[in-house]
Amino acid sequence: MSTPTTAVQRHDTGAWWRDAVIYQVYPRSFADSDGDGVGDLPGITSHLDHLASLGVDAVWLSPFYPSPQVDAGYDVSDYFDVEPELGTLADFDALTARAHELGLRVVVDLVPNHTSDRHAWFEEALAAGPESPERDRYMFRFSEDVAPNNWGSLFGGPAWAPVEPLTGREEDRGWWYLHLFAPEQPDLNWDNEDVHAMFREFLRFWAVDHGVDGFRVDVAHGLVKAPGLPDDAVGPDRWGVVEPATEQGSGGAHDHGPKPPDSGPAFDQPGVHDVYREWRRVLNGIRPEVLLVAEAWVDPPSHRALYVREDEMSQAFSFDYLKAPWDAGAVRRVIETSIAENDAVGAPTTWVLSNHDVVRHASRFGYAPGTPTDAGIGPSDPQPDRELGLRRARAATLFMLGLPGGAYLYQGEELGLPEHTTMADDARQDPTWLRTGHKVRGRDGCRVPLPWTAEGPSLGFGPSGRTWLPQPAEWAVLAPTVQNGDPDSTLSMYRRALSLRRERSLGRGSAEVLDGTPEGVLAVRNGTTLLALNFGDAPAEIGSAGTVLARSTDGSTGGRVDRLRLEPCSAQWLALEDAG
Repeated sequence: MSTPTTAVQRHDTGAWWRDAVIYQVYPRSFADSDGDGVGDLPGITSHLDHLASLGVDAVWLSPFYPSPQVDAGYDVSDYFDVEPELGTLADFDALTARAHELGLRVVVDLVPNHTSDRHAWFEEALAAGPESPERDRYMFRFSEDVAPNNWGSLFGGPAWAPVEPLTGREEDRGWWYLHLFAPEQPDLNWDNEDVHAMFREFLRFWAVDHGVDGFRVDVAHGLVKAPGLPDDAVGPDRWGVVEPATEQGSGGAHDHGPKPPDSGPAFDQPGVHDVYREWRRVLNGIRPEVLLVAEAWVDPPSHRALYVREDEMSQAFSFDYLKAPWDAGAVRRVIETSIAENDAVGAPTTWVLSNHDVVRHASRFGYAPGTPTDAGIGPSDPQPDRELGLRRARAATLFMLGLPGGAYLYQGEELGLPEHTTMADDARQDPTWLRTGHKVRGRDGCRVPLPWTAEGPSLGFGPSGRTWLPQPAEWAVLAPTVQNGDPDSTLSMYRRALSLRRERSLGRGSAEVLDGTPEGVLAVRNGTTLLALNFGDAPAEIGSAGTVLARSTDGSTGGRVDRLRLEPCSAQWLALEDAG
């Protein structure tokens, strides 16, 4: 079955981001230059050559702005500066200059749904009192006896906090403010012009004054809430009833189902599209090729495609691909549906398998398909099969990098890093762990500082032995210094795939999903290249002749085959002979 031909004529078909591979850096965990145990901007700059040699097109930086770090930087107190723990504006400019020298574009995080409670605006709002212009910048509501509605926070507990305990003033009794995340992250009111004006200034400040090439928009589907703020179907406890984690094994990833979807009156409201049309107009007046990428956890895919119409966003992550189980039929449906819906608006599909909010795919794939991992994994949980997880992860990644469109990689996945699944609970810092009463372990396991060398007290992460989250000692063998000389290593596979992807222009190609393949095998023809992935536990063959370009299992390439033989849980790329 072929994917449909794009029916929409657009003016951005030559934009760099349509087929870009973008590498996500989580600044606190990438590299530490000063030994305080926290990664920083100079540390990132010192390793940009690693990203250039990897073959990616751009680097996306998770938040580096001033922040109390309640949510590891996603609680921003100043959108126009750098967190002192991470560096200075001069350090940011040096990073951007070095990236551009190496041919890498720079994308930064934009956090528009909420600020920190330490932001000057929120402090002014508390001081100004009820129904003031300062409070209108946020979602303050009056409800005398109970919260204004039944919404729950995505981090656990209610989504409303009372104002009176913060001010101590009688006039604030019965007033509440909305926080879809932690109470220290009050939601902004996007009906207020001050909010619009500040973010227009933000776009100009970073794109014009500091030369960034794009913006990843956090919670892009959450800015605008339904009129009247009606109750939702999920209710005040979005994580359901779970037992606290204990040494005996209750709590954790496998004690409840998946996280509830981001649906209802707090998400994916039509008004968000007006915001992104406004931003696109601003950016078109600066440089039309500046990227906007949406973190929008929405269903169905046709809704996600609305975010990437030409006058809105450039890209939106295909989280359906990230969430798909290890199953050929499920992945085929995601590919065909995602491409068809995006083609309908003339946009590329943007593939991703890991990020800073989910269990790393080298560990997710180490469980039986369908095993829930949304709550994180702890030492008392059943542990993933590490060998199987890495084998499947390499296959899934190789296959993904051959698909048309853009792709995102999360720091360390090119090393085959697994989740830190045995982290001691007393080391955890994720607010979800704290706000759910130690029921949901959260995201710390995917945010552990990277290993750069096989030796040293922090495996090359920094000049001291300090790391803000503990590193597993067994990560030493995954360091780039170990993998660089090994043609069969995960790092070598990533480099080979990215080089071939560019050489064969696969990101600008098309996807024809082939019928008639053996059970458990998914095959896609992208121009003159065949991508094949065997989800099964037994070898399989496809009747296609050509030259093997890349294999997920090892570094052997270049051999001609009359029939493509796929080992269990593996992927290959084949240069087809009948491509004329």
